[in-house]
Amino acid sequence: MNTPWDDWDHVLKVDPDKDLVGDETFDDVCQTGTDAIEIGGTLDITTDKMQRVIDACSEHDVPLYQEPSNPAVVVEDDALDGYLIPVVFNAGDVFWITGAHKEWERIADIAWERTATEAYIVLNEDASVAELTDADTEQTAEDVASYAKVAERLFGQDIVYIEYSGMYGDVDKVEAAHDALDETTLFYGGGIRDYDAAYEMGQHADVVVVGDLLHDEGCDAVRQTVKGVKDAHAE
Repeated sequence: MNTPWDDWDHVLKVDPDKDLVGDETFDDVCQTGTDAIEIGGTLDITTDKMQRVIDACSEHDVPLYQEPSNPAVVVEDDALDGYLIPVVFNAGDVFWITGAHKEWERIADIAWERTATEAYIVLNEDASVAELTDADTEQTAEDVASYAKVAERLFGQDIVYIEYSGMYGDVDKVEAAHDALDETTLFYGGGIRDYDAAYEMGQHADVVVVGDLLHDEGCDAVRQTVKGVKDAHAE
């Protein structure tokens, strides 16, 4: 079955708790050339902050997804194309494997037809998401490949997400994950700061996710990463 992310190269992750650069607006954000915008963050996220970004981006044609950090910040809004829900496969705290998801189902009427999960493999021990989920980040390339294969074959995940939030990751581990997958889409996020990094990771990941760069350097820098990953995929 075809999924929207089959055709994506680049995703821009907007942290609703962070400001844009200078006088840039979400109109500028939506015109960076990214294939989709994912709204999400780990700390200090509220529904009001999420809603502000959704409202600002909703008049544009860029696909808009929410990646909620916990069930309490899920926003029900028809402007969203859907929800991408992390399942942290190497979490030490099982709340982030099934517990949070159970709570969401318990308190909400989930739009299942617009909801998909992302099989996260968190690999930066200093990242907020690693601390929050108590992730075991000491994983070899072989370990990462095995997680990816298990996510695809045993758990039927449409997305495997290699997460290095805050640092540029190990290319060998990303490549190992990619080689282990047959149909599942491989996302990579972490430390993409320029054309070269996006190009390199684009040679191994199906989708490159850029986040902090938007809030640190702005839309022009994001456009360079879009070009980098698309050039890699065009080869």
